[in-house]
Amino acid sequence: MFKKAGIVCLALLLIVSAFPFIGNIDVKAASQENLLTNGSFESDLFEDGSWTVDEMDWDGVSLDSAHTDAYEGNYSFNYWVEETGSEEQSFKISQSISDLPAGKYALSVQSMGGTDAEAGTVELFAGDHTSEAVATTGWDSWKEVSLQFEIGENAADFQLGATIAGEPSAWGYLDNVRLVSIDSGEEVPEPVEADIFVEKVDGLDEDFIKGVDVSSILALEDSGVTFYNEAEQEQDIFKTLADAGVNYVRVRVWNDPYDAEGNGYGGGNNDVAKAVEIGKRATENGMKLLVDFHYSDFWADPAKQQTPKAWEGLSFEEKKSALYNYTKDSVQEMLDAGVDVGMVQIGNETNNAMAGETDWTNISQLFNEGSKAVRDIDPEILVALHFTNPESAGRYDNLASTLEENEVDYDVFASSYYPFWHGTLENLTAELTNVAENYDKQVMVAETSYTYTSEDGDGHSNTAPKDTGQTINYPVSVQGQATAVRDVFEAVANVGDAGIGVFYWEPAWIPVGDPDNMDSEHNLELWEEYGSGWATSYAAEYDPEDAGEWYGGSAVDNQALFDFHGHPLSSLNVFNYVDTGAVAPLEIDQVNDVSVTATIGEEVELPESVTAVYNDGSEEPVAVTWNQEQIDQAAASGEGSYTIVGEVNGENTVQANLTIEAENFVFNPSFEESDTSVWEINFPEGVEPHASVKENRSNSRTGDYSLDFWSDAPVDFEVKQTITDLETGYYNLSMFIQGGDAPESVMQLFVNSSEEQYQTETDVDGWGSWVQSEIDDILVTDGTITIGASIKASAGAWGTLDDFYLKRVGDYQEPQPDPEPDTESNPEPKPEDPEPTPEPQPEPDEQVESDLDDGSELSDDNNPDGENDQNGDNPPVSESAGGKLPDTATNMSNWLVIGLAFILVGLSTILFIRKRSSY
Repeated sequence: MFKKAGIVCLALLLIVSAFPFIGNIDVKAASQENLLTNGSFESDLFEDGSWTVDEMDWDGVSLDSAHTDAYEGNYSFNYWVEETGSEEQSFKISQSISDLPAGKYALSVQSMGGTDAEAGTVELFAGDHTSEAVATTGWDSWKEVSLQFEIGENAADFQLGATIAGEPSAWGYLDNVRLVSIDSGEEVPEPVEADIFVEKVDGLDEDFIKGVDVSSILALEDSGVTFYNEAEQEQDIFKTLADAGVNYVRVRVWNDPYDAEGNGYGGGNNDVAKAVEIGKRATENGMKLLVDFHYSDFWADPAKQQTPKAWEGLSFEEKKSALYNYTKDSVQEMLDAGVDVGMVQIGNETNNAMAGETDWTNISQLFNEGSKAVRDIDPEILVALHFTNPESAGRYDNLASTLEENEVDYDVFASSYYPFWHGTLENLTAELTNVAENYDKQVMVAETSYTYTSEDGDGHSNTAPKDTGQTINYPVSVQGQATAVRDVFEAVANVGDAGIGVFYWEPAWIPVGDPDNMDSEHNLELWEEYGSGWATSYAAEYDPEDAGEWYGGSAVDNQALFDFHGHPLSSLNVFNYVDTGAVAPLEIDQVNDVSVTATIGEEVELPESVTAVYNDGSEEPVAVTWNQEQIDQAAASGEGSYTIVGEVNGENTVQANLTIEAENFVFNPSFEESDTSVWEINFPEGVEPHASVKENRSNSRTGDYSLDFWSDAPVDFEVKQTITDLETGYYNLSMFIQGGDAPESVMQLFVNSSEEQYQTETDVDGWGSWVQSEIDDILVTDGTITIGASIKASAGAWGTLDDFYLKRVGDYQEPQPDPEPDTESNPEPKPEDPEPTPEPQPEPDEQVESDLDDGSELSDDNNPDGENDQNGDNPPVSESAGGKLPDTATNMSNWLVIGLAFILVGLSTILFIRKRSSY
C-alpha cells in the first residue's frame, strides 16, 4: 500500500524550501462552486503553491502530494507517520483566501486511512472555527469530515485547512477538499429543540423521498393494535407518519397469499386489494405510493423467488404475458381507486432470480414486461428494480452492466441497506454513485432499519441484535436508531442529484396482544387469524422449508419507530429533522460493553475506563467500578465465560464479557493482526486465488476480520500455520466456519505432527450459523505441529473461517517397559503338576462379585512395597482389574470348599444316626 523511498522526504523538503510562502487566492464566493484551488490534488501542491504544509517534523512524516489512490479524479494527498518514531506527529495543510465575503460556508474533505493504532485523525479549521477530530476507519473507507461556519464581515487573508495527527505507523489520504457558500438568499433553519440529536443532511430537496413500508398495517389493526400521536391520543397512523415528514409509502404485493380454503399466509396477507386500501389511506394523507410487486405468492428475496401458484406450468412466453397483464391490471385498479402511484417496483431483491426464472436473459425479459405494463398506463410513473448486498464488491456494477446489455427499461436502481449486514455507508454511496454515473440511473435505498431496544414484545425472536454475525455500529437506543437512519439519508444524498430517497422498512410492525403480559398462545391465534405475524402455518404448503418451520410473529418489533404499545418514538421525527437538524440536552446514551480474555492462572485485569457514547454522537472514556466479587468468583472457577457488571457515574451500568481460557498457541488466530504472514494460503496450480483475509464485521465471528472465500469456479484452497516450541503433551484444536451454496464439498480441519496426521470433517450451514470443528488429544513430542483447514467445494460456494484455537490439555508420559518376571516367587510348574481345572464362566448377564464391590481399596498386602506407584501416581488399571482371582487360586478354594462340605455332611449323618438310636 505504501512505498517508502528515502529520497522522498529530502525532495519534499527541498521543494518546500523553494516555496516558503504560499500566495493568497483571490476569489469571490458567489462566482464559483468550490472556493479552493486544487481541492482534489490533481496537480502537485508543492509545484503550484496551492497548499502550504507547516508545523511538521519532516523527519517523522512522509508525504505524497499526488498519490494515485483517489476518492475522485486521479490523485490524492497521502501522509504516513514514520514507524520508527516514538510519539504522535501532527501537521497542518492550509490555504489562505485573500478576500472572503461575509456569509455562511461549508468546508469539507474526504478522508480514509488506517485503523486502530494506525489511524490518522483529521480536524478541519476555518479561522477560529474547528471541527471534531475524525479518525480514519480503514483502507478505501472514505469518510467526509465537514465544518460549517459563518463570518460576520468580509475577511482578508482567511486561513483554512486541516490539522492531521497520528501515532507512529499511522497513515491516511485526503481528497476532494471543498469550500462552498451556503448562503442561498433564504434563512438556514436553526436546529429544533428535541430529545434526540439529529445532524441536518445537506443536499435534500423538497422532492427527496422520505418513505416507509407499512405493508403489515391492516393485519395489525385487525389484530387489535392501536397507534397514537405524540400527544398520546389515538390517531390514524398515516396522519402520524405524514406529520413526522413521511411523503411516500411502500407496499408489497403478492399474487395470491392464501391457500385453497382462504387462509392467509401471513406477513399482512398483502394482495392487490390490501395494496389498494393502504394506497388510498396514504393518498388521503398527501403521500405517494410505491408498489412493490414480488411476483410470488409469498416472500421473495435472494434466497427464494418462487413462481406464483397460478403461473405454475406456464411456458416462458405465457409467463411473460401473465406478468404483463397482472402488473397492468393491478396498477390500473389502484389508479382507478384514486391512489397516487408514484413508482412501481418490478420484483423484490432480484439478485439471482424472479418468478422462478434464474437465467438473466429470461429475468431481463420479465423486467421489461413489467416495465412495459407501467409505461403503457402512465409513462410518468417511475419504474424501479430492487437488489441487495451492496457490500459484495462488484455486485451492483455487474448487475447494472447485465441490465444494460439486455436493454432493460427502468428508471431507478434500488438497494436494500441494513447496517447489520450490508457494509459501510461509504461503500453504499460509492456503489450507488457508480450506477448513477456509469449507467445513468437514479438510485435509492428501498429498505433500511435499525433496532432501538434488545427487548422482544411478542414472543417471536428478533433478527437483531445478535451476538455474532452482525455489525452494531450505533447504540441500541432510540438515539442510535435515529442516527442510523439519518446517516443512510446522508449516504444517498452524497450520490448527488441521482440519489432520490430512502424507505424505512416496517416501522409499525409492533407486537399484537399485550407486550407487558405476553401470552404466546393468544398471540399465535392472532397471527394465524389475521396474518399479522411474518408467516402463518398455512404458508407451509407454499414455503415448507422456511415459513413451514419458523412461522410466527414479528421479527422486527424492536426495530419499529413506535414503541410496543403504539406510541411514536422520538426517532420517527428523523424524517423532519434531516431537513432542520435537532439538538437535545447532552447525556450518556450508551456505555459500550467490553470483552476481555484472560489466561488461566494469570490475574484477571479489567479496564479502568470504558467508552461512553453521548447522544450527540461523541465518545469519551469514563471511569468504571467493577464488581470485584464477580471477578474473584470467575478467577476461582477457571476456564469459562463470565459476565462482570460495572458501574459508571452511579447511574449507568456496563458489562465486561470475560473469557478465561487456556493459552492459545495459534498466532493471529482470528486474523485481527495486520501481519497475516504466519498464515499460508495455498491454491492448486492453475487455480486463481479466491480466499483472503478481509475486513467485514458482519462476516466475522469475533472482531472485524476473517478468512473469506468465494469463487464462481470450484473452491479449492488450504490455509495452514506451523507452530513451534510447544511443550510435550496433548493438545486440542478448534475452528469456526460459516457459509453456504456448497452442496458438494469436502471441508476439513487438520493437524500434522511428527507422531500422526489428524483430521475431522466440517461443513457450512448458512450465513451466521457458525459451525465449530474440533480435534482432541493431539500428541506433540517434538514441539512442532502444522494446523490448518482444507476447503473444497462446488462453484459459487462462499464462507469465512475464524477463531482457530489450540490449547494444551494434558501431560504425556513415556510408556513404561513391562517388569521382568520374578522366577523365585512365581516358579514354573513342574511337568508332573496336574493341569488346573478350568473355572466355569458366568453368563453375560450375571454380575461377578468380588471383595472390591463395596468400593473399598486394595490393602497394602497386595502392594507391600508400592513398586507400581510411579511418581506418586496410581498406574492405569485395566478394565479387568478386580474381576476375579487367578484360576489356580480359585481351583484350590473350590477343592477346600468341596472337602469341607463332605465333612459337614458326614458329621450331620453320624449325629442323626446316634440321635435315632437313642430313642
